[in-house]
Amino acid sequence: MKESNSLIDSIVEGIQDKKGRDITVVDLSKIDEAACRQFVICTGNSPQQVQAIAHSIGDVTREKANARPLAVSGLQNAVWVAMDFSEAIVHIFLPEERDFYDLEHLWADAPLKHIPNID
Repeated sequence: MKESNSLIDSIVEGIQDKKGRDITVVDLSKIDEAACRQFVICTGNSPQQVQAIAHSIGDVTREKANARPLAVSGLQNAVWVAMDFSEAIVHIFLPEERDFYDLEHLWADAPLKHIPNID
């Protein structure tokens, strides 16, 4: 589990490095049908910021957690980028898309951890 915490810490650091906001970690470890153990969800204010956050997460996770995403999708349009780290999937949204898809509440049983914004 320590590896997972290191990965999540690195993901959060990568998001915060590019001023990503409203970070939520969704613990799916006790949900049998979940595709991974954790979701990390955040918001960027523009497609350029969404791309910058994704690149920053990739850089920080490689450097600090020795991890690379298995797949990244959505970089082209950058309204919703998903990064699959196997144990965790990162979702970087523009505000409207985050509100629309509301991933935090897909699993009512999953505990949520909200990370304070850095201003």
